[in-house]
Amino acid sequence: MTVAFLFPGQGSQSAGLLHQLPQHSEVTRTIQEAGAVLGRDVGALDNVETLRSTAAVQETLLIAGVATARALMAEQVHPAAVAGMSIGAFGAAVACGTLSFAEALSLVHLRGELMQTAFPSGFGLAAIEGLNEVQVEGIVDRIATVALPAYISNINAPRQIVVAGSDRALNAVTAQARQQGARRAERLAVSVPSHCPLLQPVADRIEQLIAKIPLRPPSATYLSNRGGRALYDAEAIRRDLATNVAHPVRWYDALAVLRELGTALFLEMPPGHVSTHIVAELFPDVRAVSIADQGLRYATVVAANYRTG
Repeated sequence: MTVAFLFPGQGSQSAGLLHQLPQHSEVTRTIQEAGAVLGRDVGALDNVETLRSTAAVQETLLIAGVATARALMAEQVHPAAVAGMSIGAFGAAVACGTLSFAEALSLVHLRGELMQTAFPSGFGLAAIEGLNEVQVEGIVDRIATVALPAYISNINAPRQIVVAGSDRALNAVTAQARQQGARRAERLAVSVPSHCPLLQPVADRIEQLIAKIPLRPPSATYLSNRGGRALYDAEAIRRDLATNVAHPVRWYDALAVLRELGTALFLEMPPGHVSTHIVAELFPDVRAVSIADQGLRYATVVAANYRTG
């Protein structure tokens, strides 16, 4: 195994991200296809006002990831494995051929709307760096109540943990984390409590819908969100896509498994660079490239060098 495609999650978005994608015919084709599926001009999805919508953010991230992955594959850069953080899982499923782009975009549109409707305000995510999972779990256990729900939602790295919950709970969690020595403890640009039991009704609805979609065997290894493990069949991927919104993302585990499987080059789709930084810090013997930071041409040249040894 040589190349893995990584697809970022919510929180990586910024205004104008679709307009900053690489100039490539596959990017143009993907944006046109997205407009046909959504029945709207997707060029307006990435402005500041529209990106206040959870649904718009998730649609935009899917479009950006798939468009860039298609451009890479058109340039003969093909992944041996794919992994997507949170909403990025849908882009990963498209890149490995299990789910069509149109099917994924329709599911993501509904997923975002359901999440936003369930939690229009008063909830979100907070990132804590410098404390490990056990330490953060202890803080959450001391603070969380029925009135102040809080849950660990992402384990991005051994000392980079994300917590989901109500605004009041997250304020208390971040304050205690700083008191315990966290070097960073702050809210993320996400307005829903992703990847925790509060979103089980959303997961149930997505599970009903995705059950009706015929999926195809993956052409590349797919790394799951829930378990951080390699999946090789369509039904296992279906379960991960359907249910991951209500379960923590074991992103560090997924990256570690990719490394164990022999991945030598990680290519992170726009607009992300968080995973590139994580890989560079934790696995210094492999290469990680953020296409948002370094460009499509640079990524294709690096990948070509790996193919030729």
